[in-house]
Amino acid sequence: MENAKNSLTEGKIWKSMLLFALPVFLGNVFQQFYNAFDSWCVGNFIGDNALAAVGSSGSLIFMMVSFFNGLSMGAGVVIAKYFGAKQFDKMEKAIHTAIAFGLVTGVFLTILGVGFTPTVLKWMQTPAIVLPESISYFRWYFAGAIFVVMYNIFVGILHAVGDSRHPLYYLMISTAINVVLDLLFVGVFRLGVGSAAIATTISQGVSALLCFIHLIRVNDTYKVFVNKIRFHKKSLLEIIRFGVPSGIQNSVIAIANVFVQTNINSFGKAAMAGCGSYSKLEGFAFLPVTCFTQALSTFVGQNLGAKKYERVKKGVAFGTVCSCLVAEVIGVLSYLFAPQLISFFGNSPEALNFGVRHMRTICLFYCLLAFSHCIAGVLRGAGKATVPMATMLAVWCVFRVTYISVAVKFIPEITTVSWAYPITWSISSIIFLIYFFKADWMHNFDRIEAKQKSKS
Repeated sequence: MENAKNSLTEGKIWKSMLLFALPVFLGNVFQQFYNAFDSWCVGNFIGDNALAAVGSSGSLIFMMVSFFNGLSMGAGVVIAKYFGAKQFDKMEKAIHTAIAFGLVTGVFLTILGVGFTPTVLKWMQTPAIVLPESISYFRWYFAGAIFVVMYNIFVGILHAVGDSRHPLYYLMISTAINVVLDLLFVGVFRLGVGSAAIATTISQGVSALLCFIHLIRVNDTYKVFVNKIRFHKKSLLEIIRFGVPSGIQNSVIAIANVFVQTNINSFGKAAMAGCGSYSKLEGFAFLPVTCFTQALSTFVGQNLGAKKYERVKKGVAFGTVCSCLVAEVIGVLSYLFAPQLISFFGNSPEALNFGVRHMRTICLFYCLLAFSHCIAGVLRGAGKATVPMATMLAVWCVFRVTYISVAVKFIPEITTVSWAYPITWSISSIIFLIYFFKADWMHNFDRIEAKQKSKS
């Protein structure tokens, strides 16, 4: 049985968390390599217009996918809680409900993304010179949206039971496929920017299929049975209760980022290409934040289910400090080597200038982003997803959009847009810091649990 090996409720905290987080980190490296390699191929084999087309779609892709990914996080929290409590009957129902839910939402996202691509890109003020290529890339990407959703559901299940190794293996395979197909479609056959998205879609389909095969073949408590994939009302309501706030949180951040991208687009294709290149690099820079956030959510969910409250507190402290330190080291290195990093994508001198200025304005504040995301991950694992949702809705969406709307009118510079990120990360970090030390939830788990039982 793999339960003892995968469980985060036993052993040294630093060791169990790092052993979980390291494969997540490496897996996310390969995940980010998908889009980064797309950008490298189109930038070097096709040109700046194609690179701008890929860059213009990044925020929109994130907006469309993020809500459904948030729902999969909710499923992971429910499964981790039952896994930690060893309530395997309830865990089985939650797993099969999550898969059924992913299939329905994946189909919906595919239809929505393919159908509304031109409308949304025009709403984002994508320049006419790159619009056809943006539409081509975006539509082909969303043709495989169901693979993205199902992959996240499957990975959410595996992470919830402490298995971060198998998703890494499957991502390594699919990334290799993506690289080969990108080089063939874009570099050799010259099929255009849309073919880069086709390569990504095929690769994502492979990774989702490999995860599914593992889940139906594994001999453990989280084994998936095809004939049991259906909705269970109680499990569905729990997944929605935990997942909807995370989905809203993700989507409002994405909506704000779409607004940011719209303002970047207004500076022309050089700004789109340069800032689009930064966004690919930013994805790599945020990987330590992402892996520790996922580790913290799973760690907290499992250990609260097992009623190991002191272990929760120690794990939260360790994971948050590590994430912030690593993120800041990456931020400093990004600042120092910004020109070399941005030029990797083959940008023109003007695009390079935009990208470097954008990066250097943002990257020294990565520690604040790490802190905000870590506390949000802890709260999700504790079943309090509405707190980060409300905070990020107010700060990362409403305030960020308001700031840009006002500030760009007075200072029409790309760095004015760039400062939206450090400012809002700072505000959310202050709010989370106050909540973390003042709120009752972190210090009185036993009493809160007794109160909840008395209400039920």
